[in-house]
Amino acid sequence: MDNTGYTTLNRQSGLIQELQTVAHNIANLSTTGYKAEGVVFAEVVHETGDDRSLSMAGATVRRTDLSQGTLTATGSDFDMAIEGAGFFHIQTPEGNHLTRAGAFSPDAAGLLSTPDGHQLLDIGGAAIFVPPDAQDIHIAPDGTMSVGGRPLAQIALVEPADPNDLTRRANAGFNYEGALVAVPQAQVIQGFVEGSNVNAVSEVARMIEVQHAYQMGQSFLEREDERIRAVLQTLGQ
Repeated sequence: MDNTGYTTLNRQSGLIQELQTVAHNIANLSTTGYKAEGVVFAEVVHETGDDRSLSMAGATVRRTDLSQGTLTATGSDFDMAIEGAGFFHIQTPEGNHLTRAGAFSPDAAGLLSTPDGHQLLDIGGAAIFVPPDAQDIHIAPDGTMSVGGRPLAQIALVEPADPNDLTRRANAGFNYEGALVAVPQAQVIQGFVEGSNVNAVSEVARMIEVQHAYQMGQSFLEREDERIRAVLQTLGQ
């Protein structure tokens, strides 16, 4: 296979990755706190001699759209949405992670947890205990949770010191490396959850574009294969 074929195959591989990413975004249209993901193509140019070069493009970088999703009222005392930057800090058996999905409720032990049973952490890194007889629950914009007018805990609103330390985990969660810093300008809105920020129209349009681009590449490879076969048959006569 010549350089043109290898370049096209490399492009096809990147288009498959992008198609999978778009499909994953569409599948999470209704996932609370989900952030849309995109693929960034990087070009590598290699000199082949005689003042010529070979250009290869690869989908090696993923980009996460951290823009605000739509806030939906639920009326639940323990549902929370973040307005502005920042994440909730969550404790799991596999290690702590970050999320914008703010649907919480007390578990059997009274610890405020996600639907998966992972604990929400306060600014000191401790799980938040909610008394079983708690009434008149109020969560202030700075994350301070009060029960009956008495402060109970302050929910951590954090982000990585280096935005590049974020890596996606399942659905709306993110792993992180390095230090976390507080986000004082972020605000908690009680009784709301943040929806997915995926734009359905643009994602479907992108899926169609990627499919067309992939089909064009496939057609080119098929024609190139036919050309090479014809050349070999001619040389073999």
